[in-house]
Amino acid sequence: MSTITIDRIRKSYGSYTAVDDFSVEIPAGTVFGLLGPNGAGKTTTFKAMLGLIRLDGGSVRYDGKPLVPATFERIAYVPERSVLYDWMTVTEHIHMTRSAFKGFVPKMALELLTQFNVDPRKRVRQLSKGMRTATMVALAVARQADTLILDEPTSGLDPINQRHVLNLMINESARGATIVFSSHQIGQVERAAERIAVMDRGKLALEGTVDDLKYGRKIVEGIFPTSDVSLEEFHHDTRLLRVDRDGRIVRLLTKEDATAFAARLEGMGASGVRIVDLNLEDIFLYAVSPALQTADVVEGA
Repeated sequence: MSTITIDRIRKSYGSYTAVDDFSVEIPAGTVFGLLGPNGAGKTTTFKAMLGLIRLDGGSVRYDGKPLVPATFERIAYVPERSVLYDWMTVTEHIHMTRSAFKGFVPKMALELLTQFNVDPRKRVRQLSKGMRTATMVALAVARQADTLILDEPTSGLDPINQRHVLNLMINESARGATIVFSSHQIGQVERAAERIAVMDRGKLALEGTVDDLKYGRKIVEGIFPTSDVSLEEFHHDTRLLRVDRDGRIVRLLTKEDATAFAARLEGMGASGVRIVDLNLEDIFLYAVSPALQTADVVEGA
């Protein structure tokens, strides 16, 4: 098991800052989801964790120690884009991985490939994007590493194989491995991750356990006949964390008195009023986007 400490890392490419003073600690044995819109800095952070880029500042440590060549025996990485060799068969990749890493278990790799319906006799050029992703995941998991770093590990996979990947991550965590992964499919992160961090424009926007971030928060939603209804009465209500308006739809984020707020919306003429639990998609969107009508914002979520 490895505890990963990312401490105030910074990386710029010319005038563009990809990661800016980003810090997070990933407990050993945790499934950790890294979320963010395109360009938020997720892939740069993964490269920093693997020593693939020279940082402008900050550090990444595994169990308190810096990354050294020997550490790579304990880390398995699946990049977003395929790094498999087109002219080689999947079986040849198994042989190559076996010669490179002592902990690699070829039998496990073949069993996982069977689950993914990947024919190991095929050359990589014959595989679809999803099958290439599945092959990289199978090779990584079969290494039985302490840490798995997975950048979009379900990309191109059908729903059945996506579920296989999520189950593999959860099982590997139960074995004691630390799993760090990114995904644009937030429902997958919600299902598999115990903790998350949300990046936005290279910075940490939000971090915590999924349960704690959702606990007690409700969204009260209503639809008004027109979009010009005044929300001034909500502006200074300290029970509200956020007020959004998108056309005729109004959403109130609160940790208390959701029923009372629903009644107020109905009294103002809203229809279809409902109270829903906050989910991870809501948390993500609130973390990376301003309120849809900024004059109505009470407090950032």
